[in-house]
Amino acid sequence: MDDFTHIDEKGRVRMVDVTAKTDTDRAATACGTVQMLPETLTRILENRTTKGNVLETARIAGIMAAKETSRLIPMCHPLNITHAQVDFEPDMEKAVITITATVRLKGATGVEMEALTAVCVAGLTIYDMCKAVDKKMVLSDVRLLEKKGGKRGHFKVR
Repeated sequence: MDDFTHIDEKGRVRMVDVTAKTDTDRAATACGTVQMLPETLTRILENRTTKGNVLETARIAGIMAAKETSRLIPMCHPLNITHAQVDFEPDMEKAVITITATVRLKGATGVEMEALTAVCVAGLTIYDMCKAVDKKMVLSDVRLLEKKGGKRGHFKVR
């Protein structure tokens, strides 16, 4: 197992110094799900909610979250993100929405946390906009699917 990079030799928390690292193209894709009542999903897809277009609001929230990750997670570097995309795949049979976020940049550190944060905030936005009719929604299975770039190379869940 690799060493934890955010802890120094004395056990103190630190921000990793990426000053000497070469900028490379980097990308990360993460996903998660929001489980809900079938009626809730129908209302979302038919745009019959009192708070407006749920998925477009969640898309914007996810993109904004990716850009603000370093303000939320203490050891994340502020990054010059060049692309952030949040997509939704509803499944009526399972009454679930799968959220997928992809973030890209040319830089010295990866964007995994930004993609994961985008998924979480998009899911929380769906919950917030629909909680009046479905308090039992569940945001779950948030995980990294793929990471490209950097010295550790390509990682992909199989």
